[in-house]
Amino acid sequence: MIRIEHLSKNFGNLSVLRDISAEIEKGEVISIIGPSGSGKSTFLRCVNLLDRPTSGKISINGVNILDRHTDVARVRQKMNMVFQAFNLFTHLTVLENLTLAPVKLLGRSRQEAERKGHDLLRLIGLGEKSMSYPDELSGGQKQRVAIARCLAMEPEIILFDEPTSALDPTMVSEVLSVIRRLAKEGLTMLIVTHEMDFARDVSTRVFYLDEGTIYEQGTPGEIFDNPCKEKTKAFIRRQQSLYQRLFSADFDLYSLNAEVESFCSRHLVPLKSRHDLTLLIEEVLQLYCASSSSFPIDITVNYSEKTGQLELLLESPPGSANPLELQGEDYALGLSIIGNLLQDRKFTHSENRNILKLYLKNP
Repeated sequence: MIRIEHLSKNFGNLSVLRDISAEIEKGEVISIIGPSGSGKSTFLRCVNLLDRPTSGKISINGVNILDRHTDVARVRQKMNMVFQAFNLFTHLTVLENLTLAPVKLLGRSRQEAERKGHDLLRLIGLGEKSMSYPDELSGGQKQRVAIARCLAMEPEIILFDEPTSALDPTMVSEVLSVIRRLAKEGLTMLIVTHEMDFARDVSTRVFYLDEGTIYEQGTPGEIFDNPCKEKTKAFIRRQQSLYQRLFSADFDLYSLNAEVESFCSRHLVPLKSRHDLTLLIEEVLQLYCASSSSFPIDITVNYSEKTGQLELLLESPPGSANPLELQGEDYALGLSIIGNLLQDRKFTHSENRNILKLYLKNP
């Protein structure tokens, strides 16, 4: 359905995309992941000709859309894009946002377009918001309306450019649920996303972009569980867990808490679990400092979306004491708080490292 051959894009002397080639079949869902600045959004914008490629060829259903004789507007009617920033017309109602393009561009009657608009709003769970204005909606609701507006044009291909990046974490799941539903209906979709669990769940293939090209591609199982290339492996490790090294007892607790909050937000960890994890880390580190444990201390947080389990690993140099075995009234309160937060705990030691594994209770 989409054939991309030797696609490159330069902005002046800056090479953003380099010699990208790919084929995408009808009904495939391609998640595009990679570090910031790797060219993910530029890749989508080139496919939709919002940015004109410097060189290469893009064919949609056999039509070279870079040919100067191609009716690009007609191609775009079958290939729509959902942006980060919603781009709704604030002076129009939700229903008017959905009916404007079908009436103007597809020649639909207003009655037909409104009937289709109401059907789409019910599909995305916003049937009662048809006469509301965008400023009266939450961010998640606005993005769902933007998706419905895209569907109103009856596209064969939808491009999503980080559709949840501008949303409050509590609103992300409602948008991802709509996209999951569309994937089951067989729409061809290319999705730039930072939601790794979502990409694993919804994709037929995953493109990992780095160095301006498709550095590695494969099934979700191949990319997330068994990537072949080192940069892919490093990226997946960073996304699936949080790692911090504390070099001394004078570590920056505020910075550490901010990293924990960012990790939890990215993985949609429930608010109570976030609070409990932050409290657990603070109390355990106080005990490490009180026990005169050696530094550096390596902290790793792992979260399972399927089970809701949060795991906290603390690795310290050999010879460090188990901070949960401290005795005395000075430590009783901290130990009591930690005990109330935990589902399980394990302490192991070896010649190289001592490892304390703590498992939070599920909320």
